[in-house]
Amino acid sequence: MVRVQQLHEWAVTEDEAVAIQQRLRERVVVSDDHGSINRVAGLDVAYRDPDTAVGVVTVLDSESLTVLDQAVVYEQIDFPYVSGLFAFREVPALTRALERLTVEPDVLICDGHGLAHPRRFGLAAHLGVLTDLPSIGVAKNSYGEFTEPGPARGDWSPVTSDGETVGRVLRTQPEVKPIYVSVGHRFTLESACDLVLHLAPRYRLPETTRTADHLGRIS
Repeated sequence: MVRVQQLHEWAVTEDEAVAIQQRLRERVVVSDDHGSINRVAGLDVAYRDPDTAVGVVTVLDSESLTVLDQAVVYEQIDFPYVSGLFAFREVPALTRALERLTVEPDVLICDGHGLAHPRRFGLAAHLGVLTDLPSIGVAKNSYGEFTEPGPARGDWSPVTSDGETVGRVLRTQPEVKPIYVSVGHRFTLESACDLVLHLAPRYRLPETTRTADHLGRIS
């Protein structure tokens, strides 16, 4: 079971949500403040209808990439769809799913951004701060400015916003569309990319994301 800190309310206005992000971003730790990574969690949200989020978590062994534990919850969504505030729609379902786990992960691999966010506090950073677990954002779509990385596995280029490096565009498979990695909490960007590359031995997306996405589709 993962312990989730109650650092704010979820029933808030858009302005209050922005203020919460601005306040909590000061708690983000950008350093390799983690021990051995043996259990890796993939987190994803599916939608059964516009008002119901399906929060999904899978926990994998970091070497064999076999699933050790999983949890699925359904959550009523009350917050509107607002760019930059997706966490207020999706994190409640994800935290409830994390609380149902029997195997505690060493890191959270989130389907979304971390510091690659207008206020440097995307979903991966939000979850990392609430759980105080190391977290990484792995997004399918870009945020910020970047140039296309080289074609080989492991090639990358920086993602910048307002002149600040906020993530990397990472090529996980040769000649395949890259993904977008950013720090969530208690990781450096270099270490985050190294781990994500390790978790994607065969496909574009890391196995954490793939298993969580599959579970969400069948739940």
